[in-house]
Amino acid sequence: MDEAALVARAAAGDQRAFATLMAPYRDRLWAVCLRTTRHRGDAEDALQEALVAVWHGLERFRGDSAFSSWCHRIAVNAALQVIRRRKEAEELPEEWSDEHPQVADFSDGLADRDRVQAALAQVPEAFRVALVLREFGDLSYEEIAAHQGILVDTVKSRISRARAALRKALAEA
Repeated sequence: MDEAALVARAAAGDQRAFATLMAPYRDRLWAVCLRTTRHRGDAEDALQEALVAVWHGLERFRGDSAFSSWCHRIAVNAALQVIRRRKEAEELPEEWSDEHPQVADFSDGLADRDRVQAALAQVPEAFRVALVLREFGDLSYEEIAAHQGILVDTVKSRISRARAALRKALAEA
């Protein structure tokens, strides 16, 4: 069954069609939410909100853009909304830290991922969103431009600046 037929059936309330429709996008949407929020719990909330928003918005999907672009736009917006609502995390009391020493790093891969995540957090939001959509969402420059409401050349510039900022943050880490 083609994507347009799945969209139509899901918009009519067919949950199985919706699950089939979303299956190829779920991992990419998760990556976009995680990279945008930089927090697993927030990313889970954002992904859930995005999937609900897609479900409720299917009747309004006009097909002006690719369905995947529309879903990514919703996911980024959901992630940004979660960030806006996020309260500042409380710092752990020093005595708690002393009583519960950190466990040794068990994987270089996890350490590298955390290092990249921390460096990515230092990249300005507009640049970070463009980079995340490109690298983790697999969106084209044109799709990112449509999502952010900017020119393709601006997308290229933002991604270039994001990569430079990421390299700098990684070098300083």
